[in-house]
Amino acid sequence: MIAFPKNKKIILFDGVCNFCDSTVQKIIAADKKDQFRFTSLDSEIGKEILQYIGVDRSKIDSIVLYEPGKAYYIKSKAAFQIASYLGSYYSMIGIFSIFPQKLTDSIYDFIARNRYKWFGKKSECPIPSPEIRNKFL
Repeated sequence: MIAFPKNKKIILFDGVCNFCDSTVQKIIAADKKDQFRFTSLDSEIGKEILQYIGVDRSKIDSIVLYEPGKAYYIKSKAAFQIASYLGSYYSMIGIFSIFPQKLTDSIYDFIARNRYKWFGKKSECPIPSPEIRNKFL
């Protein structure tokens, strides 16, 4: 397993999804405590993390939040955890966690299934700008 930056949470995301890329940019802007690092689900590092935590990439088409040595979260639970770590008004997203995970994951899956149709996709994962390159693994 590769060495990860200490005390950083890693967000694995769909690197070609416009909606996902936009969400990552919002998280970076809101991450005032510099808590997160990012990698594409399909990058070598992303694949290695998924294999290490035992998540089959062919069965997951969503965000993964990995806290090295602690836990990992997928789908709506990952979104709620990320929002809670960001604090501020983002933590209000966590109110939806009162609903059963089966319901919140089904809503998450609906959005995930339609994200390319609604928001489009890139032909390849974009290269981060020099200002934020250190946020990506």
